[in-house]
Amino acid sequence: MTGLLTVRGVEKSFGDLRVLRGISFDVPAGTVTAVIGPSGSGKTTVLRTLNALDQADAGVITIGDLSVDFAAEVDRATLTRFRLQSGMVFQSHNLFPHMTVLQNVIEGPVVVQKRPRDEAIADARELLDQVGLAEKADQYPFQLSGGQQQRVGIARALALKPKLMLFDEPTSALDPELVGDVLRVIKDLAAGGWTMVVVTHEIRFAQQVADQVLFLDGGVVLESGPPAQVLTDPREPRTRQFLDRILNPI
Repeated sequence: MTGLLTVRGVEKSFGDLRVLRGISFDVPAGTVTAVIGPSGSGKTTVLRTLNALDQADAGVITIGDLSVDFAAEVDRATLTRFRLQSGMVFQSHNLFPHMTVLQNVIEGPVVVQKRPRDEAIADARELLDQVGLAEKADQYPFQLSGGQQQRVGIARALALKPKLMLFDEPTSALDPELVGDVLRVIKDLAAGGWTMVVVTHEIRFAQQVADQVLFLDGGVVLESGPPAQVLTDPREPRTRQFLDRILNPI
């Protein structure tokens, strides 16, 4: 299985705060990597460096056939190409409130990628059907539940046809009863062969869907491996302590 994503020695600081300390890992094509860890461990920053929303200070990130060394100066064209390799789904939906659901989904393909509008609309309708929202195409974000807005956000990211899908705690802002609908969409994407990196606090979801789990603490990958090992028989005491607090909060 070939590696779609390789991350080597990624460093990131914000002022004097060193957030990532030499992060390295591989994500094979068609697999799901779950990233877990305590608040402040660097999970979201890792994800944002993969899309260069936060540009790494050092390290090499390769997505598909595009490799970028962030220790060197990266020109704008390369950075744009790099960002287009992945689609990002955030904690909050960030939909354009003045646009319909369909308009939100086609915005990137038409405006950024300059694809024909008719083609983008056809693709968008297929994607909305895939996430269970075909009948909501002409509604506005305020008419949707939080879970529905998040599923539109997933369709919008998929519409750019990225090689890699990135999810930053996609259910953390949702009411508990809406979480399942979003997780089912992500499970369907996994079954469809999408390559994904998911920052999540949903440990049971990670057990069911992930091919590998990374446990971050203090800006390093403290432990990694298949879910059966990391989540049920972790080697590191810090991993065991974290999981015990998550799974047995009382």
